[in-house]
Amino acid sequence: MHYNKILHSRNNLYENATVDSLIFAAHKDFVLSVSVENITKIYGEQKAVDDISFSMNGGDILGFLGPNGAGKSTTMKILTCFIPQTYGKAKVCGFDVETQSVDVRRNIGYLPEHNPLYLDLYVKENLEFVARIQGMKNFDKRVEEMIAVTGLTPERKKKIGQLSKGYRQRVGLAQAMLHDPKVLILDEPTSGLDPNQLIEIRNLIKQLGKEKTVILSTHIMQEVQAICNRVIIINKGKIVADDSVEGIQSKSKGTTLINATFKESIDKNKLTQLKGVADVKHIGENQFIIQYIGDEDMREKLFRFAVDHHYTLLNLQIEKQSLEDVFQLLTTK
Repeated sequence: MHYNKILHSRNNLYENATVDSLIFAAHKDFVLSVSVENITKIYGEQKAVDDISFSMNGGDILGFLGPNGAGKSTTMKILTCFIPQTYGKAKVCGFDVETQSVDVRRNIGYLPEHNPLYLDLYVKENLEFVARIQGMKNFDKRVEEMIAVTGLTPERKKKIGQLSKGYRQRVGLAQAMLHDPKVLILDEPTSGLDPNQLIEIRNLIKQLGKEKTVILSTHIMQEVQAICNRVIIINKGKIVADDSVEGIQSKSKGTTLINATFKESIDKNKLTQLKGVADVKHIGENQFIIQYIGDEDMREKLFRFAVDHHYTLLNLQIEKQSLEDVFQLLTTK
């Protein structure tokens, strides 16, 4: 594709546009939606984010996971131009977060963890106010569309201060999507929702992911499995895993979980002393989940253990590693 020809033909339409934005409009497939290269953020002597890199294309729904203080919110604040990085580069839709922050913000919809809203405004009034700030024209139809899409229609005549936490989250989500951004960054978007609202918002995010790039930060593992096609786990400022949900679960290769139930009462410490056993959890009457590291079949070893100690095994089976299990494995000592 010849960009000079495209630039010339679109000159009248994009008279005030930058060369970068014209190239993006001409062939957006050549530009990653999100690109993070060796980003580091230092506060005093602490590295909140430590040399992380990843990239995303349109249609990705990324589950961004990590313990509290791992660096998730810091990374999202850098991408949304709230704070600058100490080192490294980050781009959104081809625009640099430091030198082209206005273009970045035009392409991002952001729902922060602590959703800032004007409590004295009515729902529609609040969305219209945000639309004006964003410089949107003829926004009435778009405001009505966002009210309907996020399920705010029954509450539209209420002041935001009168809404439940779940409906306030919906207002925040409507604000984030109002200007039809290419990238959505959502920090705990389903916080405070009841089970029915949760399903509706999850379905909405999945639908949005077909057209947009979505970064979703959450502590709810079931949410990640239900929505995301990719997962990044960050711990102590570093990325410790980056793969599909299935790929992340396979990160536990070499670690096996065994569900064992005995007829007799057993001292948990006897199981932890078996060679290769990393952890033992007592989950019920004489029932244990045994985490084993190694290639040997732990079931055979447990059977021998039971015979040698005259115990009766009632159940012995391999458990599939959940996303939560792998998360704990990757983010704890």
